[in-house]
Amino acid sequence: MEGIIGKKLGQTRIFNENGENIQVTVIEAGPCYITQVKTKKVDGYSSIQIGYKEEKDNRLNKPKLGHLKKAGKSLKILREFLILDEKKYKTGDKITVEIFDLGNKVNVTGTSKGKGFQGVMRRHGFHGGQATHGQSDRLRAPGSIGASSDPSRVWKGMKMPGHTGDEKVTIKNLDIVKIDKKENLLFVKGAVPGAKNCILKVIKAKV
Repeated sequence: MEGIIGKKLGQTRIFNENGENIQVTVIEAGPCYITQVKTKKVDGYSSIQIGYKEEKDNRLNKPKLGHLKKAGKSLKILREFLILDEKKYKTGDKITVEIFDLGNKVNVTGTSKGKGFQGVMRRHGFHGGQATHGQSDRLRAPGSIGASSDPSRVWKGMKMPGHTGDEKVTIKNLDIVKIDKKENLLFVKGAVPGAKNCILKVIKAKV
């Protein structure tokens, strides 16, 4: 499963050969470096750990510096990707946007924007109560949340007010419409999770 770590730079639009306007998200993808190769024999499964964004040694703790010593790079962000063939990779290898081609579909994982504590209308899309027949203070209320007699409790999983956003989200099958190899940029059709400068995990989708 080939992938890369990147950073969301923002959204813009580009025009294709037919003059069509395409909304895209610009992702600074890599360069990344392989920091560890996990094998079935040693770890029980096959994967690679890759690092992104070089950092000064004095900004990392000693255990992390020791872990990254073999890769020869001090990297701030580490992520893991499952693989099939362990022999294709080795610690210290560089990964760039060149692993992708135009037209590839990718799955993009990031952390959604945090919106704090929200009511049911914003959190779950409830319509709210009617604004007449004596319901002056129930316009944004959730309504009944359970019966009084049986089961005499609120069912687990009931849609209620609460913390909204700031959670792991994956958007699947987004098209790559442009690649800038010189600047390590991916232009992906549509929107991806998170605010500007948030860290993203970009993986080739299974077609």
